[in-house]
Amino acid sequence: MKRVGKPVFFIVAILIIAFLTTALLGVSTTYGDRKDVYIKGGNDIRWGIDIRGGVDVTFTPPEGVDADETQMRAAEAVVKQRLITLHITDSEVYTDPNKDRIIVRFPWKEDEADFDPQAAIAELGETARLTFREGMETDENGLPTGVTAENIILEGADVAEAYPFYNSEDGTYGVSLTLSEDGKAAFAEATARLAEENGVISIWMDDTMISYPTVNDPITDGKASITGNFTAETAQDLADKINSGALPFKLETANYSTIDPTLGEGAKDVMIMAGAVAFVLVAIFMIVLYRLPGVVAVIALMGQLALSVAAVSGYFPFISSFTLTLPGIAGIILAIGMGVDANVITAERIREEIRSGKSIDGAIELGYQRAFTAILDGNMTVVIVAIILMGAFGPPSSFFAKLLTPIFFMCGPALAGTVYSFGYTLLIGVIGNFIFGILSTKLMLKSISRFKAFRKPKLYGGER
Repeated sequence: MKRVGKPVFFIVAILIIAFLTTALLGVSTTYGDRKDVYIKGGNDIRWGIDIRGGVDVTFTPPEGVDADETQMRAAEAVVKQRLITLHITDSEVYTDPNKDRIIVRFPWKEDEADFDPQAAIAELGETARLTFREGMETDENGLPTGVTAENIILEGADVAEAYPFYNSEDGTYGVSLTLSEDGKAAFAEATARLAEENGVISIWMDDTMISYPTVNDPITDGKASITGNFTAETAQDLADKINSGALPFKLETANYSTIDPTLGEGAKDVMIMAGAVAFVLVAIFMIVLYRLPGVVAVIALMGQLALSVAAVSGYFPFISSFTLTLPGIAGIILAIGMGVDANVITAERIREEIRSGKSIDGAIELGYQRAFTAILDGNMTVVIVAIILMGAFGPPSSFFAKLLTPIFFMCGPALAGTVYSFGYTLLIGVIGNFIFGILSTKLMLKSISRFKAFRKPKLYGGER
């Protein structure tokens, strides 16, 4: 069997403790009012609306309206634009075209005690008014004024269709417009006049300007193109917004719920306290019952906890910060419980080998070998469940939602972000269990067992 050097225990233990410390506290410097964050920690975690408080609402078309995918995408664009207009930037908007519904989640507006969620929901569901206006004159509040306020060239109903396009000759993207017969005449007159001086026709959704293309030539055939610094995504976004102006229905509120921030914060504090108390009690149990393997297991559990926090806080540059919900915290606690289970199985195996007369080195090697199959079976089952939860209850654009499309194509994803958070933290916890609960503990235990003081069978559960 391959031997592990004595310093490995201290190296791994120090790395785990350093990882836990930086994952919880982060690394930053403060100079006056300026704070530079180098590594994000626990204080940088984005909490879900079930913790910080907020609104969860589902919109649908009116009864009897069977909206197509283009209309639902256009309605989503309206909702997103109106959230920005309401200065709500930290929101989640998902569309389920299979069930004709739009799920919107947004937190309470900070430092605003009289925020009315019902009024905000009503405003989000109103039919949008799209207008094409002459010029781009605005007042101090960004509202149209002067010629721009007075001269409306087209309205949403005058646009038959808007769609993004790609020009293969110069590698640019743009948006093509097809106008109705009424819009064709009005647009031809306006562009003929404005083309002489390269004037601007601004595009507005409600009272928000979303684009302001320059008129280069008269357009008389009812087909126009908007070009510029577009990407595939921004071209699609503008096309969706323009299409939303002709949206034939008002979004209705199927259901909504609000969560008080005080209640959510209290629930978070209780869960974190419960997790901390449980961790301490489990640590005492492991050390008392399994002695040296128990000590090693507690150190490994610290690493697993650090990985769970790091995976949601944005600690790693290649993993975006993740919104953590109350079920997400429950997922972390459950995953740590599975880590304890893995260490208990291994420690029991080592104890059995010691009591059957095996040497310390032989007992550790056989203990990990014979425990691995049971640990792998249990953890892989949880991995499958976590992937299904993330695929069924996550955003349609997520990796696992796309992976499981053949399974959920008939019903569409449920889009329950809280359940998605549970699946995510559970999956990360299982990965941490393999890294720390199996690999790290084996390295540390084989290393520390080489010291003469730690080669007594009773330290591994043998007879005293």
